[in-house]
Amino acid sequence: MSTPASIILVVEDDAIVRMLIVDVLEELEYKVLEADGSEKALEFLNDEEQKIDLMMTDVGLPVMDGRELATQARLLRPALPILFASGYAESIDVPPDMQVIGKPFSIDQLRDKVKSSIQ
Repeated sequence: MSTPASIILVVEDDAIVRMLIVDVLEELEYKVLEADGSEKALEFLNDEEQKIDLMMTDVGLPVMDGRELATQARLLRPALPILFASGYAESIDVPPDMQVIGKPFSIDQLRDKVKSSIQ
């Protein structure tokens, strides 16, 4: 009997980048929730019936940036693993219990980061 797929909330305002990330994650057999920004992401996070195993968010989002979104997410779901994606990974400060992946990233890098984030 296989274990149910982990559910990843992907928050990315660039539709093409979001589609690519979602495609890769689905190929890796994850279930994916898509949000084009913090408002949609917060709808998922506020839904107590919705299981989320990892939130992967772009840092540079309009309205509320990825760090602010992560803060809100942790208020709602204190144990939620968070993975930031950033074109400026080396210069971004993330809390010690959160991870970051630099853009552009390979499929292998994404797979490994997601696996290590969810465990």
